[in-house]
Amino acid sequence: MTPPAAALAVTDLAVSRGGLPVLERLRFTLHPGRALILRGPNGSGKTTLLRTLAGLQPPLAGFITAPPETIAYASHADGLKATLTVAENLAFWAQIFGTGDIGAAVDGMNLRGLLDRQAQNLSAGQKRRLGLARLLVTGRPFWLLDEPTISLDVASVALFAEVVRSHLAAGGAVLIATHIDLGLPEAEVLDLAPHRARAPAAGGLMGAFDEAFL
Repeated sequence: MTPPAAALAVTDLAVSRGGLPVLERLRFTLHPGRALILRGPNGSGKTTLLRTLAGLQPPLAGFITAPPETIAYASHADGLKATLTVAENLAFWAQIFGTGDIGAAVDGMNLRGLLDRQAQNLSAGQKRRLGLARLLVTGRPFWLLDEPTISLDVASVALFAEVVRSHLAAGGAVLIATHIDLGLPEAEVLDLAPHRARAPAAGGLMGAFDEAFL
């Protein structure tokens, strides 16, 4: 991984879900070697913010500035091809991102004993480890992580935390929504509560449905 030449900068950003404003007046900079933790209750907009930063949906207002081809996003979904083996899944993503080598990803997430197993035959925790291992084959410095430790046991959480710390030490950066203490060096916290946007009450079941995906 080549350290980024510049930071990921967010200026006066507003984001929405289903056409409704969720967050506004967001302003922060993520520098190489730094970790920023997103905090807020369920429905506070963490996922919506990460999806917007990843380019999966347009911002409502404001600006996102980052060097091109530098962002990797890990969502709740593991993004695996069920009939491919662990090795084939990683090789596919390595080819997509042009990095080629999967060795660091295999060792980083302790997948060496699972290389010939199809993804559909993995446990939930093993699928999560494989999904997170994709970050290591992207070669991209800015990692956007949405509750990455879901389905991981204590040992696997520790394994992933070490992967993240190594990424930071190499000049990468992480923006992560998590309630788990990963022991990241000098991590800063961004509380989303002051940035909640005022929106018309949706009411009823529709309001509850929309909140589940914020």
